[in-house]
Amino acid sequence: MDIRQLKYFLAIAEEENITRAAEKLHIAQPPLSHQLKLLEYELGVKLIDRSTRKIQLTDTGEKLRYRAEQMLNLMETTVRELKDINEGVQGTLLIGTVPSSGATLLPERIHSFHEKYPGIDFQIWDGDTYRIMELLSSGTIEIGIIRTPFNSKIYESICLPKEPMVTASSNSYSYNKQGSLEIAELVDTPLVIDRRFEKVIVDAFEKERVKPKIICRGDDVRSILLWASTGIGVAIVPKAATGLIPNSNLNYRKINLTSVETQTAIIWMKNRYLSSAARHFLKTFKE
Repeated sequence: MDIRQLKYFLAIAEEENITRAAEKLHIAQPPLSHQLKLLEYELGVKLIDRSTRKIQLTDTGEKLRYRAEQMLNLMETTVRELKDINEGVQGTLLIGTVPSSGATLLPERIHSFHEKYPGIDFQIWDGDTYRIMELLSSGTIEIGIIRTPFNSKIYESICLPKEPMVTASSNSYSYNKQGSLEIAELVDTPLVIDRRFEKVIVDAFEKERVKPKIICRGDDVRSILLWASTGIGVAIVPKAATGLIPNSNLNYRKINLTSVETQTAIIWMKNRYLSSAARHFLKTFKE
């Protein structure tokens, strides 16, 4: 089994069709099918289920796909490290971010950083905190921008100041007042929340001896805001998310309770090589 075979196998897995995979790889279909059969013969396992019209991976195939992605990511990371040592501050900086924080922190920071280091370009992955940590662990990204909490034994970090949570409501709700609001004002109000903050929100309500009326839980703050804009309920999101849905009918109000707060953290793996581009970029959060 070699790198070329792994790339062929991943193309088949991603396209779910050998013909499309062959086109993507710019090779003929028969040699690609032959390489797949050779790989299965060498490993002594079935990697795809041939009984269906659409290619489906077997359980063994799914495991190889996971490992193949890790191995190829490691190879690409190694190449970047060697080039980095030889060439200095240039290359590609790989960053993963939760949408609410990335939209606020990254655009101007990346613009000014690129002006200072024009030899660096960027690849950005969006996802929830758990997805970003998975991408860090696999070596797909070098820097993650997440919401606390996280395991400080695994990650180095820079924690930014805490920020309040806010409500986001459409014009169909009577929250269009100025200033902050109290938890008591949300009693019996249908709420749309990020499940990562569910415990914080429930605990805050219980301290007031009331129960929240949560009608919808999600993982993506943009989707949560869009649901709120339809009038289905009142969203509770980090303050940094207020600019994610421009020109919407949403009204925002701070929740007047310090226990309902969140925090953004910039994290990277402990005991793992960081490119010079990543090291320079991290300095922008310390300045």
